[in-house]
Amino acid sequence: MRKSSIRRTCAALAAVTSLALAATACGGTTKEDVKDEGGKAAAAGKADPNAATKKGLTVGFLPKQVNNPYFTVADKGGEKALKELGSSYKEVGTSSGTDTAGQVSYVNTLTQQQVDAIAVSAQDPGALCTALKQAMKNDIKIVTYDSDTDPECRNAFISQASADDIGRTQVQQLAEQIGNKGEIAILSAAQTATNQNAWIEIMKDELKDPKYKDIKLVKVAYGDDDAQKSFQQTQGLLQEHPNLKGIISPTTVGIKAAAQYLSGSKYKGKVKLTGLGTPNDMRKYVKNGTVEAFELWDPAKLGELAARTAVALASGQITGKEGETFKAGAMGEYTIGKDGVINLGKPTVFTADNVDRFDF
Repeated sequence: MRKSSIRRTCAALAAVTSLALAATACGGTTKEDVKDEGGKAAAAGKADPNAATKKGLTVGFLPKQVNNPYFTVADKGGEKALKELGSSYKEVGTSSGTDTAGQVSYVNTLTQQQVDAIAVSAQDPGALCTALKQAMKNDIKIVTYDSDTDPECRNAFISQASADDIGRTQVQQLAEQIGNKGEIAILSAAQTATNQNAWIEIMKDELKDPKYKDIKLVKVAYGDDDAQKSFQQTQGLLQEHPNLKGIISPTTVGIKAAAQYLSGSKYKGKVKLTGLGTPNDMRKYVKNGTVEAFELWDPAKLGELAARTAVALASGQITGKEGETFKAGAMGEYTIGKDGVINLGKPTVFTADNVDRFDF
């Protein structure tokens, strides 16, 4: 049976039955077979770095949360790149940052629609795997960006920067601001968020350094990338820990909500706040003295690199194997690292001295 016929048959089956049944009917496989074979089969082809860049592809973007300003900027970067490359962009997703079932449903829909590639920011490292592996068996290339799945569930992961850089620099920033002494807390997104958890583990490791012996991490709170809940979690942290000296919030929604609470409270300027935020969200809090410094990468570039990687995969220029290189337009050349990870670059630190130079 020709590949196009197989994909049409799978799409029809997926529309009327469960994913598990569709997998069995189309490939003669079970969920366990998909688990064992999905990632390996997708990476089995050989890369041709000189292959022509295909045009007319369709790449579906599935962010962790639609209408989240961070992902809006990131996905617009992807859309711009795809237009330049002569391919089509579409965005789907849930309005909640913790709706893993919703993300699975959208992966299935994109598979049924026979897109050429999916760029997804995963809410959970494992929840999407069965659906993503089914997509890969239908020759759909999978790129994760911002937040990864298990490595066998995709072809490549676009990391904002190395997890090590992101985790350690946030601790270093806050430690300097509080004079290497006092109680601190972390305000994260969802408890299952892959990237958040990786960074938090590195933060904890950084805090083991003897130079931080007088700093105590008292709590990790979760705001689920919801502004109101993050605001309330900040308030709760300060009520529960009246001696708190600083907060790290490695999420754009969380740091903005925390800054909003602190700026209108008696803790303004006394409880230090850093983390990951966008210049447009954080500018007023830097200028009014609530925040001294925070960091981030350019999310538009993250989305652009995800799109260019997806097209390179669909064009056969790369497979996601460690050591492969590809050109990402004006962004330059990138090399795929271990487990298919591609690092965008080092994060930028924003302060009152440079925050006005950025618009995102």
